[in-house]
Amino acid sequence: MSSFKGAYKRMKIATKFLGEVEISEQDILTFEHGLLGLEDEKKFVILPIDADLPLAILQSVEHTEIGFVVAYPFAFKKDYSFDISEDDRDQLQIEKEEDVLTYSIVTMKETFQESTINLLAPLIVNMDKKCGKQIVLQDNKSYPLRFPMRTLEGSAK
Repeated sequence: MSSFKGAYKRMKIATKFLGEVEISEQDILTFEHGLLGLEDEKKFVILPIDADLPLAILQSVEHTEIGFVVAYPFAFKKDYSFDISEDDRDQLQIEKEEDVLTYSIVTMKETFQESTINLLAPLIVNMDKKCGKQIVLQDNKSYPLRFPMRTLEGSAK
């Protein structure tokens, strides 16, 4: 009689911001093309920081020093919207919109008010298929590389 109880392997990884954490194999996201400037970095996990904040950590599974604070961009710019190309949809195997989460990389400064969020190159994650891609938008006037976070103006849900 076989049991599926241990079907997903658990492992400990060292993180840049949170020390050592335990993750499950099923939590690992594959970014086939890596991130901009980190094309060889393909395996990441999203780790929560605080349930009350629309922030998380995108942590490399293989390299402790590669970790980013990421944010839910709609919480900081409520009219943030863009289209995902057919190629990106295919690559990310997107079938349902509700499987997709969007994150933006945050540059943390001395204070939260001075910190910025990268709206120009969002991370698109298919949580169902466990894959992601960083895309670069064409509209760099509306969506700058360094958008001031200052306040939560949108909805985090």
